[in-house]
Amino acid sequence: MLTENMKNAYISILREELVPATGCTEPIALAYCAARLRQVLGAVPERIEARVSGNIIKNVKSVVVPNTGGKKGIKAAIAAGVVAGDAELRLQVIACVPEKKHPEIERYMERVPIDIACAETSRLLDICLTGRAGGHRALVQIANSHSNIVREELDGRVLLEKPASDSPDDSMTDRGFMRVEDIIEFADTVDLSEVECLLEQQVSCNTAIAREGIEGEWGANIGSVLLENYPEDIKTEAKAWAAAGSDARMSGCELPVVILSGSGNQGITASVPVAKYAEHYGFDREKLYRSLLVSDLVTIQQKSGIGRLSAYCGAVSAGVGAGAGIAYMLDGSFTAVAHTIVNAVAIISGTICDGAKPSCAAKIAASVDAGILGYHMYKASQEFKSGDGIVTHGVDDTIANIGMLAKEGMCETDKTILRIMTERCD
Repeated sequence: MLTENMKNAYISILREELVPATGCTEPIALAYCAARLRQVLGAVPERIEARVSGNIIKNVKSVVVPNTGGKKGIKAAIAAGVVAGDAELRLQVIACVPEKKHPEIERYMERVPIDIACAETSRLLDICLTGRAGGHRALVQIANSHSNIVREELDGRVLLEKPASDSPDDSMTDRGFMRVEDIIEFADTVDLSEVECLLEQQVSCNTAIAREGIEGEWGANIGSVLLENYPEDIKTEAKAWAAAGSDARMSGCELPVVILSGSGNQGITASVPVAKYAEHYGFDREKLYRSLLVSDLVTIQQKSGIGRLSAYCGAVSAGVGAGAGIAYMLDGSFTAVAHTIVNAVAIISGTICDGAKPSCAAKIAASVDAGILGYHMYKASQEFKSGDGIVTHGVDDTIANIGMLAKEGMCETDKTILRIMTERCD
């Protein structure tokens, strides 16, 4: 049963998670760290040493950093943060960079040594930048979540230090209490005035970048391919619009995205299909918002066992969440949502994350398809049963199995992906 404390915790979690970001969050975290480094140092660094976790390298390598003139990679993200970043804007740190700054960013990349190394750290998200200028030295470190600064130093003097932790949620509301049945009750009963602004911003921002992806030429144009070659129905439209938003974002579109579990792709995937279904069926804003709550929170529940970054594709969790939100919208029962989740994770779990790039859009389309198929299986009285692979009794225990698979079972997969990307791919 949902208690008042649990209700307040769910609201806090949504406020922590549904925040705007401009650009893929891993390069933006680097830019934020670099902008803060410049502040702490009190000067533009003349040399920078970057020690980052493997998952940062993986997720920054192939994605365009917005407002840099189309540049990719760790050096571009750091240079943008140093030259033009506003650390007060956190994950929108380079959202307002004018085009006239692009040549300055390029010159900084060319002239200033930026030494990059893969850090030996147990944290999947770890960024440590050391900068030097005029005989002074500063250090800024971000860990576990994308804007969580855990250490700052100036000339060896510690200015800020948080307790060491490897937990991705160490600076956030505990997520260990989350259960699908409680999520449904929360969505049924919460006073929407407490979350309406968050959800409206999520819908408006994420459908705007999806529209840009449909109308423009971005990445692999997965959305356009789907709309041109697959049946004209709501299932295709939901997949296409979600994929299009990712294609635009991965290719440097400067429109903001409301993220989820630290990811813009997950924020898009969990929200845009639900919004398209509400539009198609003519549901009002209240129905849309309550369905979004289910999608967002089911996504977060899955990710709480996996972590912010993993070899397990985060779009899968959000696609499953979208399926759950659609099931809630069209049926409303716990049974429908639970069966949708179990069916969907049985279909698509195990999809790898090999970094942020245009192929994320195709994985999003596949994940949304799995979420929708999971619901249609339920409607047809078909289901995957306990003992079918990683499926077990109860939706929450099946979600827990996903966390075990991703966090424990795919550790070596993560290392192999990084090795392939850095040693065998240009």
